[in-house]
Amino acid sequence: MATTGPLPSASLGIGEVAERTGLSVHALRFYEREGLLAGPVHRTAGGRRRYSAADVEWLGICVRLRESGMPLAGLKRFAALVRQGPGNEAERLRLLDAHQRRVEDRIRALEECRSIIARKVGVYAEHVARGTAAGVWDPTVGVDRP
Repeated sequence: MATTGPLPSASLGIGEVAERTGLSVHALRFYEREGLLAGPVHRTAGGRRRYSAADVEWLGICVRLRESGMPLAGLKRFAALVRQGPGNEAERLRLLDAHQRRVEDRIRALEECRSIIARKVGVYAEHVARGTAAGVWDPTVGVDRP
């Protein structure tokens, strides 16, 4: 998905894009191979990749979608819809809405985990402050020790 021709005026090399997005150079090449970019990657006459500000913005969205758990297949589908242009906004909305619901479910589950951890931190902090482990769950209680 590479094109040659006039380069965007403020184009960036792959290393600069990696730095700005937090993606590795390897990951950027992978994204291109897998069709995860919203548009073609421009190349210099020497074949070096050059990215526009819009490419960097899109990659930032991709990073957040992946960090939030969107599968590569979902990201690939979203990118394909974006590349198709106007007319498929309802499908894009369905894809993003389903992902948002999964993220919200995961946030609720993590909040429950955080609550349990906070309770345990409180219990252990109290026992450490008192200098005793009495009353803290101990799986060795009742086990015959030599």
